[in-house]
Amino acid sequence: MPAGVSWTSYLKMFAASLLAMCAGAEVVHRYYRPDLTIPEIPPKPGELKTELLGLKERQQEPQNTTLPRTL
Repeated sequence: MPAGVSWTSYLKMFAASLLAMCAGAEVVHRYYRPDLTIPEIPPKPGELKTELLGLKERQQEPQNTTLPRTL
């Protein structure tokens, strides 16, 4: 018996975990709605729309990606 529990408890937890994982993946997939179409020609630079709607307002500010390292 895995992890010292009965097979019925183990299978119930396994099924619940699998169901929760699939439900979470479905929610994320529906929220972000990826564009699954394949264009025949590659888009020009700047034409590809992959950012989220609220991200454009925040991109106006310069981003500092280098952080000072502290030891």
